Amino acid sequence: MRRRDVIKIIVGAVGGWPLAAGAQQGEAMRRVGILLPYREGDAEGQAVVAAFQEGLRGLGWTAGRNVQFDIRWASGDPDKARTLAKELIGMTPDVIVPSSNLVTTIVQQETRTIPVVFILVGDPIGSGYVASMAQPGGNLTGFAVLESAIAGKWVEILKEIAPQVRRIGFILHPETPANVGLLRAAEAGTPSGLKLIALGVHDIAEIESAVAGFAAEADGGLIAAPHAITFANRDAIVGLAARYRLPAIYAFRTFATSGGLISYGTNPIVVWREGASYVDRVLKGAKPAELPAQFPTKYELVINLKTAKALGLAVPPLMLGRADDVIE
Repeated sequence: MRRRDVIKIIVGAVGGWPLAAGAQQGEAMRRVGILLPYREGDAEGQAVVAAFQEGLRGLGWTAGRNVQFDIRWASGDPDKARTLAKELIGMTPDVIVPSSNLVTTIVQQETRTIPVVFILVGDPIGSGYVASMAQPGGNLTGFAVLESAIAGKWVEILKEIAPQVRRIGFILHPETPANVGLLRAAEAGTPSGLKLIALGVHDIAEIESAVAGFAAEADGGLIAAPHAITFANRDAIVGLAARYRLPAIYAFRTFATSGGLISYGTNPIVVWREGASYVDRVLKGAKPAELPAQFPTKYELVINLKTAKALGLAVPPLMLGRADDVIE
């Protein structure tokens, strides 16, 4: 081969490299918008995002290489959540991942075209996110936080660990259908002789007022329904339960690890990792309408023995044996 022909081949090959590389990057880079109910810097929020990104890395998606994550923090504030939802939608992501009913409802109102994979929402059907769990039917699908029947179990567990309780204050966001469904399930599971009182709240001031008013009478206990409002103010709720010496049960382990008495519900880390599998499928071309919405397959029981001791409660040995984690 003549020298000038060799040079032509080399020059042609080198000249094609940037174009080929650019085409590959353009084809591979995708955009995922994440809208969370947590405050920015919240340890639990950081942990679930890390679990989600880890799950996607295991499926071949790496930040900066073939996927970009746009993460926004709503801090339990509906107005802020709407502003951030509009901001994310304006970025035209390939998929939006909202968490909580507060955030997911706003995202649904703002877009009916961008694929949405929700994570940790209550009652996807009753909330209007999907037509059915098996056939979502629209641009939303994802993973529920729990089934409503668990609320009856909360009543049972609270009574088991604190048999002296005669009144239960049920903290909920009263305009959220999923929270109302949990309240109804708790009422159905409340035995005679035990009084269940709804404590509707919208912000920290109402939480403080409701708990203080409830605690004015003796023999009380608390249930905190999962919602962006209760989650964003979880330290305050745990603190109020301690101040008024109210045995309380929660839906997430982070309440128990933060000093709450007991939790029974979903492990958010596990659900967020599962959520990564659906985002992977959407990024590869699947439509939310084709992906069945899912309920959790496992609930975990976490007991804080230090808090039980502070409240003067003796945790039954059988309950300790059932616990997935015991905090000492």
